[in-house]
Amino acid sequence: MTKGTTSRGKHTAHRTHMQCRRCGNRSYHKRKQRCAYCGFPSAKLRRFSWQRKNFNHRRRIH
Repeated sequence: MTKGTTSRGKHTAHRTHMQCRRCGNRSYHKRKQRCAYCGFPSAKLRRFSWQRKNFNHRRRIH
């Protein structure tokens, strides 16, 4: 089989992610058994400090 577009075309048939039970997004990885959006099945929600911007940064009194 040739390398490149013809062999990559066979990868589109299977979906790696499905709908998550907790957040509802289509980001639950079937093989990893983990949601990329919320981190299900772990008890804590997946979130990081760099995800949200602090819009009130200038008004904050130091």
